[in-house]
Amino acid sequence: MLIILFLSLLVSSVVGTEKDSALPRLSDTKAVEAFIDSAEVVVIGFLEGEESHGYQELVAAAKRVDSVSFAIVTEKEVWADYSLSSGTITLFRKADNHQENLSLDDAKKVETDGLVNFITINEVRYITEYNQVTAVGLFNSGVKVHLLLFANRESKEYTKLKERLAALAPQFTSKLLFVLINGAVKSNSRSLGYFGLKSKDLPRVGLYDGDSDMKWLLPEGKISTERVQEFCQSFLRGELKVSSQHGLPKMSHCCW
Repeated sequence: MLIILFLSLLVSSVVGTEKDSALPRLSDTKAVEAFIDSAEVVVIGFLEGEESHGYQELVAAAKRVDSVSFAIVTEKEVWADYSLSSGTITLFRKADNHQENLSLDDAKKVETDGLVNFITINEVRYITEYNQVTAVGLFNSGVKVHLLLFANRESKEYTKLKERLAALAPQFTSKLLFVLINGAVKSNSRSLGYFGLKSKDLPRVGLYDGDSDMKWLLPEGKISTERVQEFCQSFLRGELKVSSQHGLPKMSHCCW
């Protein structure tokens, strides 16, 4: 009796492990749209099945990147709705309504580390903390205008400001990317210097337009939702003064 019970528990454990390792399947376009809408960033494997090239590596990547939701789509008629015709791992992000495709046909060998790197680089959110990794996704985005929050992570207002801007960012989807720059990090001093700021001057809010290579600072004062919102809308209406940019240095497209 004990042997039977042991074997039963062992089988249940194996089945549970296999189930836990499987990615949820999305059967139609409606399900895919709902999944994409469920989070800021999601990853979908458009694969023929669990035996497909890259599937096991995608499962392994999902276990390592717990900040992103993963799923697979096996029905090829659904693939066509996303302009895909072959095995592809795709990252969808709301901040700029972007679809980033990684074609598995072009990759003879798929590695988990490579998938994790692909996801991490392209994981742009409503408010993305700037670093050397996220810079790639930010500057490769089709949205070239960045609303920058310069703040010291250890300051009392840091979390509140971050949450305030993250709540505001969805209003400007596909128009502006909201970026957080930790002024306490030495490597970010160049970004601060480009706006004529030092760590002691923070928190401050700035705007950078990558197409014109121009920048603006929100005047000193309380960083309220209303002030930042009006700052962004003034830019979109073309009302920010161009004259304020005279004499400022040209920036390199890597760190403001």
